[in-house]
Amino acid sequence: MNNPLSKLDMEYLINTAKEAGKRIMEVYASEDFDVQLKGDDSPLTKADTISHNYIKERLSEKYPEIHLLSEEGKEIPYEERKDWTTFWLIDPLDGTKEFIKRNGEFTVNIGLIHEGQPILGIIYAPALEILYYGNKEIGSFKQEGEGEHQKLPLKYNHGNDIVAVQSRSHSSDEENEVLKKHGVTKSISIGSSLKFCMVAEGKAHIYYRHGPTWEWDTAAGHGISAAEGKLISGLAYNKTTLLNSSFQVR
Repeated sequence: MNNPLSKLDMEYLINTAKEAGKRIMEVYASEDFDVQLKGDDSPLTKADTISHNYIKERLSEKYPEIHLLSEEGKEIPYEERKDWTTFWLIDPLDGTKEFIKRNGEFTVNIGLIHEGQPILGIIYAPALEILYYGNKEIGSFKQEGEGEHQKLPLKYNHGNDIVAVQSRSHSSDEENEVLKKHGVTKSISIGSSLKFCMVAEGKAHIYYRHGPTWEWDTAAGHGISAAEGKLISGLAYNKTTLLNSSFQVR
């Protein structure tokens, strides 16, 4: 598959993310939902599983030849996936902590990895009704509700400020030191993979994350940011361990 993008239907993929978001919102709207802890003590809800099953079914039906790796189906050994040239890398509900807090800052993430790098990303925040998507051929876009698809970056007047975006749930002294070295004068906080989108959109100049994340946490945002022309350092995909180390987007 020399150019997998040529065979992909972006509308189908966007609709898949939005429909998964609808299913997540049905759980979100319920008065109560069970929260389980996975082996790494990260939370898991019914919404994670429902979204995973729906996205897997849709992508497998349309693109049976493309492998799929998801947070909720990550038990695929390296020996089996090490020769994958192209595969979906999915986080069916990124920002489960934000979902549990009910602050709306959680997303559906669909990324496509080709030869070790993300070449496509779709991020949908169903509670906010905001969609970001992009690939190497068309660039990156934002849609709010059913509004127009706006080409990224958008125009923001930051004056003389250098703006960083930081995690709502994770931060560290190491991050603050790096941002200080970059001359950051202002920061905004938001949950999930929306931090990538803030840089791609132009609301922030830099996103630095110190410490571990998982490959499915970053693939879609990486794909959107790279398609828009941002510089991403510190990230690689389909590693022996699926953990990321520190990385930077600017």
